[in-house]
Amino acid sequence: MFRPYYPVLRLFQRVGLLFSFAVVYNTGWADISPQRSQELLKMVRHDCGSCHGYTLKGGLGPPLLPADLAGKDPEFLEATIAHGRSPQAMPPWLGLLTQEEIRWLVQRLIRGEVP
Repeated sequence: MFRPYYPVLRLFQRVGLLFSFAVVYNTGWADISPQRSQELLKMVRHDCGSCHGYTLKGGLGPPLLPADLAGKDPEFLEATIAHGRSPQAMPPWLGLLTQEEIRWLVQRLIRGEVP
């Protein structure tokens, strides 16, 4: 069974993260369309909710309610969504979501704007 060499994997993650930041800072922040925002909110309820609870009050994963996220650094939350938490069950979402979409989701979760 092939196992990626961990330091090399971390290097690729860092290079990818730096590339993401370079693209964002060079092109400016793109707006999330109303259609995409609805897709993202639905994803939070269904995909994130499968571990964090449909009402986001916790389950396999911790709760994602504003009171539970208060005091947490938004950049830490963004990195957690983007890169996951190993060896815990939190998968990385950066391949499916852009950094801008992740930032948008974190802000909605912190403000309690996820219906």
